[in-house]
Amino acid sequence: MRRLFPVTYETAAQASAGAPRTDVAEREWGLGELAEAYAYPESDGPWLRANMVSTLDGAAQHDGRSQPISSPTDMRVFGVLRGLADVVLAGAETVRQEGYRPARAREAFADLRKAAGQGPAPAVAVVTADLDLDFSLPLFTSPLVPTLILTGATAPSDRVAAAEKAGARVVIAGDGAGVDPARAVRALGDLGHTRLLTEGGPRLLGQLIAADVLDEMCLTLSPMLAAGDSQRIAGGPPVPLPRRFELVSLLEEAGFLYSRYRRS
Repeated sequence: MRRLFPVTYETAAQASAGAPRTDVAEREWGLGELAEAYAYPESDGPWLRANMVSTLDGAAQHDGRSQPISSPTDMRVFGVLRGLADVVLAGAETVRQEGYRPARAREAFADLRKAAGQGPAPAVAVVTADLDLDFSLPLFTSPLVPTLILTGATAPSDRVAAAEKAGARVVIAGDGAGVDPARAVRALGDLGHTRLLTEGGPRLLGQLIAADVLDEMCLTLSPMLAAGDSQRIAGGPPVPLPRRFELVSLLEEAGFLYSRYRRS
């Protein structure tokens, strides 16, 4: 992996010297280096970042899953972002499609999480209106920290009871059947979760963008073409005006670009 932006003295010197791609600048980064590169900024309240992968032609999935367009390094970045987060938000459809499991404790992040006052692993928060989920799965029956269910006030009472019986914590974040994204972010902050990460899917990310609660986008650009009718990384109705974000970091390895943008 090598850093393309921001340009440092080292990368500028190597570029001016015509250094080849195989020089010392391109190497496997350790988890500590990746954690530093993706550290959460100081913030007075919850900070919500998204982590998504897209092909060159804009596909967020292939055959309904993101794994075919990913890479081992992309998965390492995925793991690092989880290792830094208090809670991971995911839509119910993504949980079903991707076979979500509870986040695991990783020894490499134990000291870092302890110093930040975090538990051994992030909680997973599932955003769902009808709670159409299999509560016998390990995500609900055997997480290190209880899985959260973000839903609306009129969610089916029998499904709420089933979620709570399985050990999940139900958090009301909407007056109707659906979830109000801004209220969900506030509710997570009230629970002490300030480092928020969403892994989609596209429908949830679109809702977060429309509600203007997304602070940061971590996007992996995969050097692949998928064609077909795969979704983009974000779906749903358009916003009145496009949201402006600024590039703060760009890494590259094997043709994959790992970008990090923050709201301007």
